[in-house]
Amino acid sequence: MGGDAGLWCDRLVRGLEQHEFDIYALSRDRRQEDDGWVPLPPQVGRVRTAPLWTSEDDGVAYGRRTRRRFTEYYGELVGAICAGTGADVTPGGGAADLPDRFGAALYGLAELAREQGGLVGALRSDAAVHTLERACRTPGALRTAHEARVPDLLTVTAHLERALRPLSLDWYGDDGLGAADLCHAAAGGCAALPGLLARHFCDVPLLVTEYGVQLRSHYLTLGPDTAAPAVRALLGAFHNRLAAEVYRRAEILTPGNAHARRWQERCGADRARIRTVHPGMDAARFAEVGEAPDRADPDTLVWVGRVEPAKDLISLLHAFAEVRKEEPKARLRIVGAPSGPEGEAYLGHCRALAAQLFPDEAEGAHAVGDNPVSFEEIGGPEAPTLPDVYAAGAVVVLSSVVEGFPIGLIEAMLCGRATVSTDVGAVVEVIGGTGLVVPPRNPRALAEACVALLRDSERRERLGAAARARALELFTVEQNIAAFHGIYLEIVSHCPVRRVVLDEGGAPLPFATPAESRVPGRWTGPTARVLPRSVPGWATAPPVRATPLAVAEGA
Repeated sequence: MGGDAGLWCDRLVRGLEQHEFDIYALSRDRRQEDDGWVPLPPQVGRVRTAPLWTSEDDGVAYGRRTRRRFTEYYGELVGAICAGTGADVTPGGGAADLPDRFGAALYGLAELAREQGGLVGALRSDAAVHTLERACRTPGALRTAHEARVPDLLTVTAHLERALRPLSLDWYGDDGLGAADLCHAAAGGCAALPGLLARHFCDVPLLVTEYGVQLRSHYLTLGPDTAAPAVRALLGAFHNRLAAEVYRRAEILTPGNAHARRWQERCGADRARIRTVHPGMDAARFAEVGEAPDRADPDTLVWVGRVEPAKDLISLLHAFAEVRKEEPKARLRIVGAPSGPEGEAYLGHCRALAAQLFPDEAEGAHAVGDNPVSFEEIGGPEAPTLPDVYAAGAVVVLSSVVEGFPIGLIEAMLCGRATVSTDVGAVVEVIGGTGLVVPPRNPRALAEACVALLRDSERRERLGAAARARALELFTVEQNIAAFHGIYLEIVSHCPVRRVVLDEGGAPLPFATPAESRVPGRWTGPTARVLPRSVPGWATAPPVRATPLAVAEGA
């Protein structure tokens, strides 16, 4: 697991040292496994991994009766997928039984895999393709599904086989996830499948954290240029059904921002079971810059991030052209590495546009020309570290047209910098009233906001101080860890402890299990009152045996 989600998971496990952890990780490619493991803290008991990128068959051959069972369950699953769009899974939709059909088929396939072996061969078989084809041709099926051709059916079948691989894992016994007090999925979608099955087989409560909604990521990734309409419709329906099932079965959902929360509620999540927990940032890394006197160049704008089309650097460059008309001394530093081949091509396009808009300028006939726009990467002579980059700019700019939770914006706030941002994703929620926000894809509005801050140093100072105070209050590692510690205790207070806690001599530890978990009747029901955290005994409660489920984005 890598990226921001991997960093968050690592900080959470290390911060909750009073709990015991087992880590179950799904990897999306060989590079992740070749990168090796990070040193683990002592509270981690074991780590189990499973690749989602391998193509080997599991070698399991089903008999006639088992094949009939598989066809029945798989037919129900793809029938629920083909029956309609995501709107049908929400309250008030036109097919209220679809979530139940999808869930029953999913668990039926998992039980079949548990009894007979893996599902890889069956999910790749001709029978799976023919079953999907029949579901697409069924009267009343999704109109786009009727148009699916053989290549489309093969593509969807291959995607479903990969997405459903967690159903074939041997993680769900009493020696695995079944022994946990709590399963904490670090993402939704396929990443939460192991936790979903642990809940189904062993009644282990499931906590799902989503800092980027997997369903939204799927919609953005599978665009018109990457797949046929039938493929997009069928895979969109599958991920919508899966998201609805995860949200329905989770004990608590913890989106990282209000933007993700709205997505979850739209997909059927119960508002009463949602707790917004903002991701935590390491504030100490930016403390020196944030607390030091402002040493920034008063004419410099800074942009920091991954270079890709979603960041809309084209609009930023056109906006900077307007800024230069008002402030001729202004400079723009674009700091970041390209994201993959698409990012490389986009970076080349941005460089060409910058050279066209801003020809190299020289003070005299014998001086070397200089471009007011620079493209840099962290680690270079002008940008040795990330805090140094933020320290060099008077204003930090975010120009994205698509953004989840803007980590770079929080970093700028921790550095005490005034910001200008586009109104996308969770930007307004993060900024509050400590920065300027403009509509996306509006270079003129972006330019006006930048000029307003470049001309007013006192306003920049006020906004920067307010931004740092807000970030320290809401977006630190400490607040994130404290929130999850309370959520862990809240969940286990509702759920009986299934394992016996032993002392050093191997004997049952007295009072390790809360007495209320043994009381029958309504006291342990879903309406039982949760004790406040100030009640004596909470501080000495037994450690929660939590199981984080990790998956790399895109798996």
